[in-house]
Amino acid sequence: MSYDLSKRLVVGIASSALFNIDSADAVFKKYGEKEYRKYQRENLDVPFDKGVAFPFIQRLLSLNDLRENDPVAEVILLSKNDPDTGLRVFRSIEHYGLNISRAAFLQGKSPYPFIKPFHISLFLTANKKDATKAIEEGHPAGLVLQTENYKDIEDKELRIAFDFDGVLADDEAETVSNEKGVEKFHEYEKTNSEKPLNSGPLKPFLEKIAEIQKIEAQKQKEDESYKPRLRISIVTARNAPAHERVITTLRDWDIIVDEGFFLGGIEKTSVLDVIQPHIFFEDQIKNLDNAKDHIPSVHIPFGIKNII
Repeated sequence: MSYDLSKRLVVGIASSALFNIDSADAVFKKYGEKEYRKYQRENLDVPFDKGVAFPFIQRLLSLNDLRENDPVAEVILLSKNDPDTGLRVFRSIEHYGLNISRAAFLQGKSPYPFIKPFHISLFLTANKKDATKAIEEGHPAGLVLQTENYKDIEDKELRIAFDFDGVLADDEAETVSNEKGVEKFHEYEKTNSEKPLNSGPLKPFLEKIAEIQKIEAQKQKEDESYKPRLRISIVTARNAPAHERVITTLRDWDIIVDEGFFLGGIEKTSVLDVIQPHIFFEDQIKNLDNAKDHIPSVHIPFGIKNII
């Protein structure tokens, strides 16, 4: 019987998002494939340093103890290496004790065509072209940004933070705001407060994460001593009255988030510093200028804010 990926959350991750592979990339760019292949073989047992998405992936995989012999999450490595040069990545995975056993090594080809057949609900990469192309093709993907000063807090929670428009929902409201201004945006959102927004790029990921959240809720119901480890936050520039449409949309999707921050123009980084998410998804790159320095940040290259 084949292994059914459709019944669990599947994250596809490039080695550039999971590990810091800058040193190896530098060899390839400067000396070419032959020397790169030699370098990778000589350093086969030297593990790569942890990358920006590592804390998120590590904690996500830890949730697999929620179902015995039936993991709630699967992580698949999507690598532009060939199997030979990519062996060091798997050795690094083994070194850190990550339960990742499935991979596609593509020898320079873009991974996005494999998002659908692998039932991937989120694809993370540090390659801008790959992330953008995946989004253009309608896939749930994000560009992991370089983070220099992140310090992982030793705890068991997995904290995930999302912007709303252009990430979980489409850019309908952002288009109104951009074309007609904030005042007309609030009028439009108040008029449509009971109309759910259409899906954005990461709705499939949120849906799968919410399923895990429900498993934890059931576990806590059965065992009052159990403390849920997954925490979902919405951090949006919306404020009242535009906040109502967020709630309407989430209700329509049958999803309950733990926290909602409707900031109305307040700098998001100040809130993120308190939440300390292991990953934050945002469609406007300017909103990540401050956060990306110390918060694992992912740019979603979708919608009108990425066209103008």
